[in-house]
Amino acid sequence: MWRYVVKRLLWLFPTLLGVALLICIVAEMTPGEPGFLILGNDATQEDIAQFNHEMGLDKPFFERYVDFLGNLARGDLGTSYVTGQPVIKEIAARFPYTLKVALVSTIMSVFFGVPIGVFAATHQYSWKDNISIFLSLFCVSMPSFWFALVLVQIFTTKLHLLPSIGVDYWYCYIMPCLACAVSEAAILARQTRSSMLEVIRQDYIITARAKGVSEYKVVYKHALKNALMPVITLIGTSFASAMGGAIVAEQIFSIPGIGAYVLRGVTQRDFGVVQGTVVFLAGIFSVCVLLVDLGYAFVDPRVKAQYAGKGRKEKKKLNKPETEGHMS
Repeated sequence: MWRYVVKRLLWLFPTLLGVALLICIVAEMTPGEPGFLILGNDATQEDIAQFNHEMGLDKPFFERYVDFLGNLARGDLGTSYVTGQPVIKEIAARFPYTLKVALVSTIMSVFFGVPIGVFAATHQYSWKDNISIFLSLFCVSMPSFWFALVLVQIFTTKLHLLPSIGVDYWYCYIMPCLACAVSEAAILARQTRSSMLEVIRQDYIITARAKGVSEYKVVYKHALKNALMPVITLIGTSFASAMGGAIVAEQIFSIPGIGAYVLRGVTQRDFGVVQGTVVFLAGIFSVCVLLVDLGYAFVDPRVKAQYAGKGRKEKKKLNKPETEGHMS
């Protein structure tokens, strides 16, 4: 198991190299000169040239890419062209807000989506199943920004129960997290329903029911556990996507998170912010995918046995020459 974890962590480095190269190419191909866009129309050519020299923008493309990789190896994600502040410092200040929104919204989507999917699968082709399918389709089709504005209109403008801006108190996160969780919960419900329908038709489920096992144990102990594999994948990717995809919620509810930081960097042509933040989010996404793969081992013992089997085989291959040497 540990050998597999180390191997996956090592794959993180070429992933970050590819993401860094891609974002540098996009920044190079984007029209407009950053120095002119940031300094404004009143800046002279000397000021723009001085700015480009200070930020290293006058260097060739591959030299800037190598410099970025060197800084990345030292834990430096670059510097903002506009503020001159280190990107890693800004990310460290904004990351807790985005993490709270992503984590709470993911928990809410699991809390609502998985039970609804199980409920729909156990009542297939009934009116309960039809209502569940209709609600999931409606929530998936509903734009998140529109739902966020509806929440503001209801709970802030009409009822005066929740604030629409700020992160000073815990209840300030209710509407942003709910706006991010609704569509993800609907997707989880549909995936859970599909996986459950596939599992409950298996022979061992029919055998368990024939032996008189209670319906609760059949559904939640046997069927749900085996149906969670694709659901876990979806939960992990949803959480990783929420880390960088909460831009709408952060903009509408004025949350100083990473999404708002990236959006501001894009609008200001601050490619130093965009490059560093995208590489950081790519690393977070890769770690989340690794955690999803490890989560398989806790849900399905066969996966854990497979990892352990690989480790034993590799150990035997390493010890075999030594044994043959002793025999000779």
